[in-house]
Amino acid sequence: MDKHIDNFINYLIVERGLSPNTIESYSRDLRKFADYLDREGITDLLAGVDSVVVISFTMSLRKQGLSSKTTGRNLSAIRMFFRFLAREGTVSADPTVNIETPRNRAHLPTVLNLSDVDALLAQPDRTTPRGLRDKAMLEVLYATGVRVSELVALTMENLNLQVGYLVTFGKGSKERVVPLGEAAVDCVNEYITHGRPLLLKENNSRFVFLNGSGKGLTRQGFWKIIRRYALKAGIDKKLSPHTLRHSFATHLLENGADLRSVQMMLGHADISTTQIYTHLTQERLKNIHLQYHPRA
Repeated sequence: MDKHIDNFINYLIVERGLSPNTIESYSRDLRKFADYLDREGITDLLAGVDSVVVISFTMSLRKQGLSSKTTGRNLSAIRMFFRFLAREGTVSADPTVNIETPRNRAHLPTVLNLSDVDALLAQPDRTTPRGLRDKAMLEVLYATGVRVSELVALTMENLNLQVGYLVTFGKGSKERVVPLGEAAVDCVNEYITHGRPLLLKENNSRFVFLNGSGKGLTRQGFWKIIRRYALKAGIDKKLSPHTLRHSFATHLLENGADLRSVQMMLGHADISTTQIYTHLTQERLKNIHLQYHPRA
């Protein structure tokens, strides 16, 4: 089993060019499935794994309290794995063919209102190098809607402050160009001029946003930063770097942006992924109607 998983992961890296995070997710889910097969005493992929085994595995995940979304992701990994094995001639049939993916309950992401955004962006202390960095990162995140992984991976050569855009590489290493906006450009310029050199010290780094050692900031590091500022701003919502991405998209649509443009800026391969934000704007309109209409 381990050999087949390794071959599949190599295929995803070399031929499919998937992102490291996606590769890690597939690998983790398949190892979990392999552990389940070991516990069940199943060693033969050809004869031992059928649809009943796969369904039993997904049921075991639900019994552990995992969500439909997580269970569906595991099933998706197994489905891709067996399609690969069938194409390679390792198995004669795909046991996942007639298995339905668990339905996800509709879940609307958390979005900040404009006053919360303003409060959050006002928190960093711009008299310190780290404060300048944090202010620039928050402004870029809200101005562009990039993922936190794209933000911390941003390099100097992919930043054009004269024209006002950045180049980023999303899922599957797909390149896209996203406008920055005047406020973000000003804050990044201030950080690069007055903050970044003091963080860089004697080091040499391509990354725009650096930690105290002059190296690239991590996703986990920025997660802690944004949570700290949220507490200082008195924001009681569950907040993560992705919250600003959700807020970016929702506020654009609320102010008249078309869905296709928002899709391009977010780097969504499928516009149906972007459509979740139209539900958010509809929810907001319903709430306003309930709050202010005299007969609501």
